[in-house]
Amino acid sequence: MIELTPYLKQLLDLPGLSGYEAPIRAAIREAWQPLVDELSTSKIGSLHGLRRGCGAEPRPRLLLSAHMDAIGLIATSVVEGMIHFTQIGGVDPRILPGQPVTVYGRRELPGVVVQPPDRLLPEAQAGKPVAMEHLLVDTGLAGSETASLVRPGDPIAFAQPPFELAGDTLAGHSLDNRASVAAVTLCLQELQRSVVAWDVWAAASVQEETVLGGAFTSPFDIRPDLAIAIDVTHAKGAGASDYRSLTLGGGPVLGWGPNIHTPAYQALKELADRLEITTQFEPMPRHSGTDAIGIQVVAGGIPTLVVSIPLRYMHTPVETIALKDISRTGHLLAEFAASLEPDFMEKIHWDE
Repeated sequence: MIELTPYLKQLLDLPGLSGYEAPIRAAIREAWQPLVDELSTSKIGSLHGLRRGCGAEPRPRLLLSAHMDAIGLIATSVVEGMIHFTQIGGVDPRILPGQPVTVYGRRELPGVVVQPPDRLLPEAQAGKPVAMEHLLVDTGLAGSETASLVRPGDPIAFAQPPFELAGDTLAGHSLDNRASVAAVTLCLQELQRSVVAWDVWAAASVQEETVLGGAFTSPFDIRPDLAIAIDVTHAKGAGASDYRSLTLGGGPVLGWGPNIHTPAYQALKELADRLEITTQFEPMPRHSGTDAIGIQVVAGGIPTLVVSIPLRYMHTPVETIALKDISRTGHLLAEFAASLEPDFMEKIHWDE
């Protein structure tokens, strides 16, 4: 049986930057192996798990998509033993100085992100947060040795270990979106005890942080009748307390807007209310910033929902999450999958 905290820490200890997901994919595969009937990997690296339903064939298909890739850095050059880099995904350079990292070159190298003294920076940078182009990674090795081990294109991942905070919360890098992968895993585990009419497909998708690669390709392979993108969203915290942020520990967040399928949203919300599962509401007036952007427009269009988990300090090495929000999200997904009747989609009529 999978226990959430140690499993999530395992996921956070592994690299898996966007486009370099192999290590994290292997760990998810191991966890999903006993929970699904089939496992496969897409042509670009997304992991697909099928839990067959018990309804008559051809069964409708539900896709649960949580991206497994993370933001990070990539080496661009090595000069006098120091590694120059740029970003993979959205990285704020203000959070980088002093961060421990791992450089995945010819062998793994521990390193730290450093910045030059203020007096050596261009005059326009003096006294300001240092731009990424001036930051460096120091591995402690001599120049020639670093150059022999690190080449342009080698990924560089955050190395801050995850740690537990008070109030049943956890901090660490890559909780965007390993938290949602953990929620999907808990859902698959709960479905072992449920009777489900639909086929349930779980996808740990790749490249969400950069090009939405898995979001546009996995639905072509799976062709779901209904899909749910599971991701994180901004939680209330320092400097983030208005309508654009949600309550940490306040339960799963249901997205609402043009990226969302209205009848499916209503069914999910009504189910949560019946089960007394507390949910939160997030207006999404444009796209959702999740895999749902791609999934919704694949082929002839796929009815799509977004379920999010509140997260503080997104895209930093100390993202913070409430563990109960992950558990409740996994439970809600499992209950929704089990509630779907074979003719659920056939009952939806847009002209009514």
